[in-house]
Amino acid sequence: MTRLLEPLPIDPHHPERILGDLEQAIAGQRSLLPLPGGTSPHDRARATLLRNTQRAGAPIDEGIALVVGTSGSTGTPKGAQLSPRNLVSSADATHRVLGGEGNWLLAMPAHHIAGLQVLIRSLIAGVEPLCLDLSGGFSIRDFARAAEELRSSTPGERCYTALTPMQLLKAMDSLEGIEGLRRFDRILIGGAPLRAETRRSAEELGIRLVTTYGSSETSGGCVYDGRPLPGARVRLEEGRIILGGPMVAQGYRNAPESEAFAQPGWFRTSDGGSMDDDGRLRVEGRLDAIIDTGGLKLHPEVVENHLTEHPGIEAACVVGVPDPRRGQQVVAAYTGVARPGDVYEHCAELPRWQVPRQVKKVERLPLIGPGKVDRQAVRRLFEAAL
Repeated sequence: MTRLLEPLPIDPHHPERILGDLEQAIAGQRSLLPLPGGTSPHDRARATLLRNTQRAGAPIDEGIALVVGTSGSTGTPKGAQLSPRNLVSSADATHRVLGGEGNWLLAMPAHHIAGLQVLIRSLIAGVEPLCLDLSGGFSIRDFARAAEELRSSTPGERCYTALTPMQLLKAMDSLEGIEGLRRFDRILIGGAPLRAETRRSAEELGIRLVTTYGSSETSGGCVYDGRPLPGARVRLEEGRIILGGPMVAQGYRNAPESEAFAQPGWFRTSDGGSMDDDGRLRVEGRLDAIIDTGGLKLHPEVVENHLTEHPGIEAACVVGVPDPRRGQQVVAAYTGVARPGDVYEHCAELPRWQVPRQVKKVERLPLIGPGKVDRQAVRRLFEAAL
């Protein structure tokens, strides 16, 4: 009998209802395409896009458990084909690094790989995860209550959750949120870079963080605090990060000839990086986001990290827009209470060529996934005024 790729809409009110489906997929019995099941125009559009691009209902290799859509930051989302071995090896390695299996709180959308892995780790550990209703957004009150419920219902056992830096900052902005964060033995932070200042503040408050790096193509995070998980491997090729190990996907559903998987067992990322003296991976930013201004190459994350060191800037996105003389000019959008004049004054410490030529204060930065800023949308904010 031919195996077909089954669409799996996930109800944001009750994501735990797909646990049985995931268990069957891990057992090799089904191949599933997780989809956002919300009723918002964005969720509906995303679900339709994934159904069409990943050929839901069409035949698929029986060795594939899940097809997980990428964020699609540079265009059409790709579908990472993940086998049961990919998913289980990632979950097992995570528990080994964290100190053992535990109870999980799902606080991220379950159709993204980070949320799916919370559910899969729970299945592997044989525990029932506690899931937040995210249909109305991330509520600090709900998060704090769920953290207390998880801790009180499992005395003496380990408790974990996974958050984006934005969720973490929101929780750290109130005593209620801080108390909720402190109830976990470890909190995985991924999806976007974590500011060093935020990490220091969390440590001072007794919040135990683990930064993660990875993607749908690697079954989620496969590098924790700069070091690969057991079984995972990292190498650099001319500054490009290459990830390997049993958690690496079996190619793309809708791009089978992609060079990203040209070498079996390895994934060629779009990120640049370097190794610290102690052997930790330092992620420097996306290679396809590099700004070429006046012949000089700039990783936008360099300026973004500097901007967010200002106490009046909550988040920032730096992009390049066309410039007739320089090729591209550096521009920045940000959220926070800082005024544009404050931003320029703060940037005076940067080399002149890295200073944004334009800055724009926005109510919120556009996102393409949990904690991931949509750089194309930010770029359009500035290009519309050119």
